[in-house]
Parts: sequence; structure tokens; C-alpha cells
Amino acid sequence: MKFQMKRSIKQKKRLLHDVLQFELQRIIAHFLAACNTTRIFAYKYSILARSSSSPSCTFSVQTAGFGEIGNMGIKGLLYNFHLFSLVLLFVGFLGSVHGRLPLIKKPDPDDAAVTARWLVSNNVWGVLNTISSDLGGAPFGNVVSFSDGLPGKGGGIPFFYLTTLDPTARNAMEDERASLTISEYPIGTCGNKDPENPSCAKITLIGKLKVVDKKSKEAEFAKSALFSKHAEMKGWPIDHDFQFFKLEIESIFLIDWFGGPKPLTVEQYLHPKISKLAFLVGAHI
Repeated sequence: MKFQMKRSIKQKKRLLHDVLQFELQRIIAHFLAACNTTRIFAYKYSILARSSSSPSCTFSVQTAGFGEIGNMGIKGLLYNFHLFSLVLLFVGFLGSVHGRLPLIKKPDPDDAAVTARWLVSNNVWGVLNTISSDLGGAPFGNVVSFSDGLPGKGGGIPFFYLTTLDPTARNAMEDERASLTISEYPIGTCGNKDPENPSCAKITLIGKLKVVDKKSKEAEFAKSALFSKHAEMKGWPIDHDFQFFKLEIESIFLIDWFGGPKPLTVEQYLHPKISKLAFLVGAHI
């Protein structure tokens, strides 16, 4: 019993660490964009960002790794969380100017697989398109929240939390054909470009929208993946019968530069070069 309790506490601490680390990445990258920062230094868990155009625009953060978090106890975790919140508040005023919090540096457009995974892992919403059963088979697009894994550990497969009170889930029950469209624009790395500009990347994942077996390990994964990025979902009404869905990808349409869509197979998307992807999104594949 004690062993199970210790393991449960350790898992909760690890999840909290992953979420805080994900948000810290957002803050730092937002600073980089707001301050025109061209240099960033990292040593263990200390991070220093400095603007070459404005020497006074400097941002430094020290954060504990999982090993330290595992030993500091609940009080230490709360202290670090409150400190982290103050940092978030301090940097937050920049959001009123830019409106979005960019994450990390955009991958090389020539690397289609890494760019595609970067787009999916660093986004939290998109337009999910289904075949409308209420409109005689007309295409129906709906803004939905999604997640492909825990923060920094995306697996590439998008999961959703949907109810049949909404047309999207009802449509999928009748016809599983679906697509998810995601833009680079919400990440914040497109700058002043129009979202339709080819260099502001966009991806459409085409496949089948399927219900996840609620008793499966995949359902547990979907729950952790979604609730870690969309905490509000935990409190959504039980009587609305929300279910976990996933998009089984069959083909991919990616635009990340001029010259038309990039050739990219599902196999290449799901298994990109590990070293590059790990550097960009902290993925574990």
C-alpha cells in the first residue's frame, strides 16, 4: 500500500514538472520574440536569454529538474509553483502586444517530418472536419481542442474529448472520415505574416475519427494527454457523455514553404529523426 502511494505521488510530481516545464518553454520563447532575442544560454536547469538589440532586456530563470522536485516535497513544489506564477505574471504584459505566446524555434522547412510533428505537438486546438449527417453529407468544420501527448512528449496522434451533443462526434458515428487542420499562426512564430502565407506552416491530417475504448490503456493515455493541456475538461458535465476520440491518420497535407505541399508519408511523420525531434519538442519516441 505504501509503495502504491509513493508511486502515485511520484507520478503526480512528474506530471506537474512536465506541465511547468511546458509553460516555462512558452514564457522563454515569448521573451525571445518580444525582445528580438538572438542568444539563449542553458546550463542544467538555469536558463538565460539576452537580447542583442537591447542589453537591458535580459531574462533569467532557474528551475529544478525532476530529481530535485522528487526530493523537495509538497511545500517546495508549491513555493516553486508560486515563484513560477510570478515569472509568468512578469512576462505576461508582453502578451498584450503580441497576443500569442510562441514556443520554440521553428524547424528547418526542408525537414517535413519534424516540422509536421512540431506543428501538432505545439498546438492545442485546430479545425476538425467531418461529413455532416445533418446537412446531407456537406463538409462540416468545427474548432476543437486536442492533444497528442503530455507536454513536451507528443506522439503525433491527436486525441479529442467530444460529446455527441455536438455535431462533430455525431458525424463521426455515422461516417468516420475526418481531417484535422492546424496552423503555425497560433504558436506565434509567423510574426507579421498572414496565416495564408506559405511560409506560415499549416498541416491537414486526413484519416478516420474513432472512439477510444474507455477501458483501454489508450483511453488512460488520452485522458492524461488532454487533461494536462486542457485542465478545464476535468470539470465538464458528466451527463454530457464526453468520450475520447482519436484520429487514425491515413494521409498528410503539409505546407511550410513556397513550392506546394511537401511529400510526407504517415510512416515518416510518426517516426521522424529522433535527435532532431527531441531537441525541438522534448519528445520521447
